[in-house]
Amino acid sequence: MVCHGNVCRSVGAQYILQNMLDKKGLSDCITVDSAATSREEIGNPIYPPMKAALEKRKIPIGTHRARQLKKADYEKYDLIIGMDEENAYYMRLILGADPEHKIHNLMEYTDHPDSVIDDPWYTRQFDHCAEQLEEGCRGVLAFITKK
Repeated sequence: MVCHGNVCRSVGAQYILQNMLDKKGLSDCITVDSAATSREEIGNPIYPPMKAALEKRKIPIGTHRARQLKKADYEKYDLIIGMDEENAYYMRLILGADPEHKIHNLMEYTDHPDSVIDDPWYTRQFDHCAEQLEEGCRGVLAFITKK
């Protein structure tokens, strides 16, 4: 999961999907991680309002620290999922070509695949963001468990 700073959307999606995998007993065979396209928040924990929005949904919060996406992540992961067009642009700059079609937008896995998840850092809509992340993660879970 990838977003601009790795302190709101991507880490939120990581925790939500991890919780879903835990409940399905799939944690041992599927790894979820998150990263940033920027270096602005490197080393910082989840942003408190995003943490609160997840806690309202009873999503367990781990000890995440923001990190930047790196080229080696392309070989390490089967899917690299961003939240908006800006993320996709920078993901491609960092990762290079996408010959295996691993780069996606989280909302591609929903009934409205052209939607994006706006950055709650700016919109201040953390609860709405968490709802969108849950919807996208449900779609990702359905996709990966079909394989």
